[in-house]
Amino acid sequence: MSRSEWVSTLPPWRRLLAMFNWRPVYDIEMRGRESERRTQQLESEFERRELERDKRLKQLEIENRRLAALESRMDSLLLSADSSSPTPPATGSN
Repeated sequence: MSRSEWVSTLPPWRRLLAMFNWRPVYDIEMRGRESERRTQQLESEFERRELERDKRLKQLEIENRRLAALESRMDSLLLSADSSSPTPPATGSN
């Protein structure tokens, strides 16, 4: 079957589209490619956010360790200050 024979079997609206060489499959393919491109953009955005999140988590862990070290230093200073202070005189009942 030649192309012209095939076109003659189509309904009138489809013949008009065939005359302009419009292909629904091509449109579907283009929509699919656009969808793939959007999916890739979303995946790269997700990966970028995941890297930023990991970076923030590492910074928070470093900050937590630093604060824990400072807290232990303060605790040791408070303990040494408490033990070095003289005991107040006892008030006895004479």
